[in-house]
Amino acid sequence: MINLAIVFGSLSSEHDVSCVSVSNILKNLNKGKYNVLKIGITKKGEWFLTEADTAHIADGSWKNLETNIPVSLSSSRANRGIIEIGGKGRVFPVDCVWPVLLGKYGEDGTIQGICEMAGIPYVGPGVCASAVSIDKSFTKLIVGTTNVKQADYFLTNLDNYSKSPDSTVNSVEYYFNGKYPLFIKPACEGSSIGVFKVTDRKMLTECLKKAFMFDKKILIEEAILGREVEVAVLGNSYPKASCVGEVLAANDFYDFEAKYENPESKTIIPANISENASNKLREAAITIYKAIECKGLSRVDFFLLENDEIIFNEINTLPGFTDISMYPKLWEATGIPYSALLDKLVELAFASFADSIDT
Repeated sequence: MINLAIVFGSLSSEHDVSCVSVSNILKNLNKGKYNVLKIGITKKGEWFLTEADTAHIADGSWKNLETNIPVSLSSSRANRGIIEIGGKGRVFPVDCVWPVLLGKYGEDGTIQGICEMAGIPYVGPGVCASAVSIDKSFTKLIVGTTNVKQADYFLTNLDNYSKSPDSTVNSVEYYFNGKYPLFIKPACEGSSIGVFKVTDRKMLTECLKKAFMFDKKILIEEAILGREVEVAVLGNSYPKASCVGEVLAANDFYDFEAKYENPESKTIIPANISENASNKLREAAITIYKAIECKGLSRVDFFLLENDEIIFNEINTLPGFTDISMYPKLWEATGIPYSALLDKLVELAFASFADSIDT
């Protein structure tokens, strides 16, 4: 049996999506293959080893169970595992960590760094790839070294904005030659949290102020009029790409509400696109995945224009695993069932760890 520690929750604004994702993963894991340690992190940053069932995890009530044990993930190779805080100070051995932690403090290289120090294999990209991918401004720089096109953007930060909001707005308008609409995006948020579509100077001014509530660094991007399509990537040194899926957002764009709360949003898998477009998208997804040096898994999002031109949008190194999430659905459509996909991701974690030991 593999001692698999599945970590969920965290301080991230995507806490609730993480809980729903992990409940789906737990339902589909091979029960005869894994001894699962469920580690929940509250929004206050408390870690608990919990016996909560999938329903309690999904609805958030897991954190109130009296049987929860306060724990931490040891960074010591002498005590490789989960350590009880107080009480008997027990150590629960861990063979592999699966951080189902979307956004900050999970998808950004933080928990990956602890695992590296402890010498524990973990699911998903490494420290550097995670840190680069969570920050859209750094992702832009890496993708800029490839032949994959991306939306033009302007980068600003809270220090400059605080000194003169009007100067920041003027600089944005000057950079884009006064053209609207534009998209405002916090550099290090996921699930389209804090993203705004603005159509004039007044909206730009108001939404920049709101966006800085989510991050100290903000990207302003040109609006791309195209179909929103996504590709799932799986593998380490020799990754493979899934078929292409298309998102039909119920709202003006695929914001948080459209992704998780509006039943009118739909996905089409596989997308009704040309073979040429499909091949280009899958090739571009692998190019970006390898450029950032990802491993395990990622989902790469694009815009597809009428002439089959593709524009990179963003990469998600730990995509959601809810019942409507694209990553597992794309692989199911490509021939890998949900349960088999979970096994493959754990296998890739062990393989990546073995490769790092060899080198």
